Parts: sequence; structure tokens; C-alpha cells
Amino acid sequence: MPKIILAPNALKDSCTAATAAAAMARGIARALPDAELVQLPVADGGDGLAEVLTEVLDGEHRTFTVTGPRFTPVDAALVWSPAHRTAVVEMALASGLALLAEHQRDATATTTLGTGELMRAALDLGAKHIIVGLGGSATNDGGVGMAQALGWRFLDAAGQRVEPMGSRLADIARIDATDKDPRLAQTRIEAVCDVDNPLTGSRGAARVYGPQKGASQAQVDALDAGLAHLAGLIERDLGLRISDLPGAGAAGGIGAGLAAFAGATLRPGAELVLDLLELDHHLAGADLVLTAEGRIDHQTAHGKAPAAVAARAKAYGIPCIAIAGGIGDDIAALHAIGIDAVFSLCHGPMSLDAALANAQPLLADAAEQAVRAFFAGR
Repeated sequence: MPKIILAPNALKDSCTAATAAAAMARGIARALPDAELVQLPVADGGDGLAEVLTEVLDGEHRTFTVTGPRFTPVDAALVWSPAHRTAVVEMALASGLALLAEHQRDATATTTLGTGELMRAALDLGAKHIIVGLGGSATNDGGVGMAQALGWRFLDAAGQRVEPMGSRLADIARIDATDKDPRLAQTRIEAVCDVDNPLTGSRGAARVYGPQKGASQAQVDALDAGLAHLAGLIERDLGLRISDLPGAGAAGGIGAGLAAFAGATLRPGAELVLDLLELDHHLAGADLVLTAEGRIDHQTAHGKAPAAVAARAKAYGIPCIAIAGGIGDDIAALHAIGIDAVFSLCHGPMSLDAALANAQPLLADAAEQAVRAFFAGR
């Protein structure tokens, strides 16, 4: 009886990691009804992290009213695990792009204040370990909003508090840690993300992600300069060099802010999730691993969940097949990582809307054909 590990990521705008795994299992069961199918939905620090870790940590959802990305109240949930004294904060739920209508998206005017408020709520619950998922953000404030919620003050040349948004970073003249929350020093904070971008420059937060959040070219230039200014202040006032830290540019620079203002460790989200899922244990005796994501291309190799899953499988000598809604032209590097083949979710030409609407049956069909091809060749 073959053993197959199903470890898909969420497919954005169509299905969660858990529903993706279930759909793949349905398809494989048509081809191999006696197979042992181990469903391990994964995440890499972007949208869906909280959902995946809720089950892993035996957590419960706690909802709080916090400051949204445009300074209006939003209700946002965190995952709280009393047994582990661990909280999972997904910043997209408090400071995410999906919370804004198209006309509200403006990377110069958004804040991570709500993310910090969720972290403060976790501290109030008694958390000793906070996992912050970075991804899907509407922000480019370098994490100063998050830090302000935790007691940090950012002051201008006149000693007045600077509003925590991207357009005001250049106005900060001094960072004041006098009132920072003392509980941060007793709390292990891990910031997990699916990118390794530095804070500034051609691969930095503003230039790579600013346009997706509504920034014009002139605004991108100003935001990048503002983040560079913030990095200089952090080095001057705190003695920390964070500009080139891998992942510092995640989610509008909150990766840098978490490292500087919360003492966070930046980790590839996929690696943390796979450790918590005990993937290595489940790989023992497996014949095949299937993973999936909405799009697979050369960027997949840089911290994305399918690449991390494939690398673990390769270490155990287990073949890995990926299924994707979109497949990029340059995927040769993925074969060296451990993705042995990539199958398309779509069985023929179709619109994006049709693919999104039918993602689950399409996943089931693709998974069935992938395993039929694999075991036919053995």
C-alpha cells in the first residue's frame, strides 16, 4: 500500500491549504483507493499561516478590535494556545491589503499599528512565544506602527510624535524606547515570512512591493528613502544594522521593525511550519510527496512552501511533484531543489475566473493524473 504525503500551500483567492489537501486526496483516492494519504496543509508566512497553526498548536481564535491599515477600527483574530502559551498573529488580518478597497490602497498612508495591538493583546493573554506571520500587508511603514503600539515613540525634530505611516518616516528625528513594553524582553518572538528581501534598494520593500500597494514611482522613491532613513536611525539610536537582514523588507519593512523593536528572530515561515508539523517524521516510509500553490516559478525557490517541502523530501530520497495554477517559464532550478515535476492545475485553456471558481475539482483531477503517471512509471 503506497504512502503519499499531501502538503499543499493555500491557493490564493480560491482555496485554503486544508481544502486543497482534501481535494487532492479525493482525486488520488480515485486512482489508488488503498493508498495511505497523509494530509499536511502547509504555509510559508503569508496568508493562511494562522489557519494552519491553529490545528498544530491546538489553538483557539480570539478576536480583538484594532486599528486597521487606514486608521479605522477592524476586528482581527489571533490564535491563542494556552497549553503552549503561544500566540499566532497574522498581520494580514489587522494590516492587510485585502482589508482595503482598491481606491483606499496607498502605501504612503497605511500603518501596522493594528498588528502591534494584536501583539499587545497576546502579551495580555500571557504569551511567552509570539509567531507573527508577515504577508499580504497594505503597509510600508517599516514597522513603526507596530512598535508604537508596544510603547516605542518616534519623535520629530520638535519632539512631537510622528504619525506611524510610510509618508512620515523621513520626519522621524529620534527613537525613544523609554516606554517600550517590558514584557517583550521575556517573550520569544518569531517573525515568519516567505521572502528574503532586504529593507531597501532594488529588492527592498518599497521598490518590489510598493506598486502592488498603490504607490506611484515617485512614492516608491520616497518610501525607499524613508526606510533608509529609519534604518540609519535604528543603527544610530539602537546600535542595530538591519537594512540588509534577509527578510527585513517583508511586508513593507515590518520584518526590520520586528527585529529592531521587538527583538524578533526572522525565520523562513515554511521551515517553522514544517518543523511544527513534524514533516520529517511523516516522511518516513513515504513513496511520494505532492505539494501545490497558485503559481510556481523561479521565485518559488526563495522561501516558498513548495520548495521547502520538496527540499525535505529530497533529503529523504522521496520524489516530489508540484501542482500549480500558473507555471512560470524558468523553473529548471526547482528540479535541483527537489521538485521533480510540475503539473498544471488547468486541463486546458480557461479564464482565471473559471480556474479560481473550480480550483478544488481541478486540483483533484490534477492530483489523480499526477499519481497515475508516477506509479505507471514505477
